[in-house]
Amino acid sequence: TIDGIEVVRIAWRGSTRYPVAPDVLRHIGDADLVHVHAIDFFFDFLALTRIFHRKKMIATTHGGFFHTQRFAAIKKIWFQTLTRFSASRYEAVIGCSQSDLETFRAIAPRRTHVIENGTDTSKFAGAASVEPRKRMVTIGRFSVNKRLERLIDTLGELCRRDPAWQLDIVGVPSDLSVADLELLIAERGLSGHVMLRAGLSNAEIRTLLGRASIFASASEYEGFGLVAIEAMSAGLLPVLEGNAAYRALAGRHGAIRISDFSNPATAATAIESAHAALVADPGLRERLIGEAESYSWQGAAERYRAWYDAIIGSGSRNAGR
Repeated sequence: TIDGIEVVRIAWRGSTRYPVAPDVLRHIGDADLVHVHAIDFFFDFLALTRIFHRKKMIATTHGGFFHTQRFAAIKKIWFQTLTRFSASRYEAVIGCSQSDLETFRAIAPRRTHVIENGTDTSKFAGAASVEPRKRMVTIGRFSVNKRLERLIDTLGELCRRDPAWQLDIVGVPSDLSVADLELLIAERGLSGHVMLRAGLSNAEIRTLLGRASIFASASEYEGFGLVAIEAMSAGLLPVLEGNAAYRALAGRHGAIRISDFSNPATAATAIESAHAALVADPGLRERLIGEAESYSWQGAAERYRAWYDAIIGSGSRNAGR
């Protein structure tokens, strides 16, 4: 159990990107509502077998399967065929960002709605350095779509202008290993300026954020931009690649900088501008923390509960299961 909630793990086979686990049908018999997270095997399988299990269902998209351009043509065909059919078997498809809303409305216009991801804004609340520092941090999986090599190149440009700049890369190995990133850093002669931090606990990350003032992300794709909200809650000023999710976020928060990390000089200038803004406006850090509060999980949970009630009716014995 986790916090008193039963968690059942079931066997699977095949790829981690599409794990096949038909035993799921054995575990939904007493549910009034099945909530499927992510667009993978469970989303398709439970849609295809609904004629047998007859459960009411809701799904949350979590970015779909468009995080990278790999197999783009196959993904588009899959999305327009099987995903389109599967979505038609759900009472509601909930996009966790405006970009997901637009994507899934193309195949399920009447069923698709948006509830943006909730964020644990207390986890890193107020953790960033009180005094502006020439140190930035990025947090996330070490995956190809995060374009960490562009972020490292940007740090190299910053160091050519002022060797005081430093970057902490925090996360866990994925498409890229620790060795892959260490090689990228060494090849650019930045071993003293770029620090790789793999597998840190939240407490260790919080301590690390206390030495930084800027959050940077060169990611080509984000489903929502959750990590940027967490950075704001710490008091870090985000400088972000202009993907759809980050542009939507910047549209709501004027302090966020959008830049093009494929051009290290342009991105470096944006980061210098962000640091200058923190120096010139001592209240900016606190405003970032305050703005992040609007993304707390409480609000998201209430909006999901409203959908549960609308689908299965208030007072059902297993509401929220």
